Amino acid sequence: MARKAVIARERKREKMVAKYAELRAKLKAEGNWDELDKLPRNGSKVRLHNRCQLTGRPKGYMRKFGINRYTFREMALNGKIPGVTKASW
Repeated sequence: MARKAVIARERKREKMVAKYAELRAKLKAEGNWDELDKLPRNGSKVRLHNRCQLTGRPKGYMRKFGINRYTFREMALNGKIPGVTKASW
C-alpha cells in the first residue's frame, strides 16, 4: 500500500487540476503563454498519475477497472468482479 501522504498529494493535484482547467483552456486558446506560466504547475493535467483506488499503487494500473493488477487478480479469483473468470484452455 502506498503511503498516505503520496495518495493525499495526488488527490490535492486532482482538485487543483479541476480548479484551473477552465482558465488553462481559455489561456491556451488565446495563446497567452506568459499568464499560463504564472499558474501553479500542479494545475496541469499532465502531472496527474493514475493510482489504484484501493491500495494507491501507481504501477500496473488497469484503466478499465481503476485498480492495479495485483488487486485485480485477488478480486477476480475471489469472484468480487462480475463477469471476470480465470482463463483456461
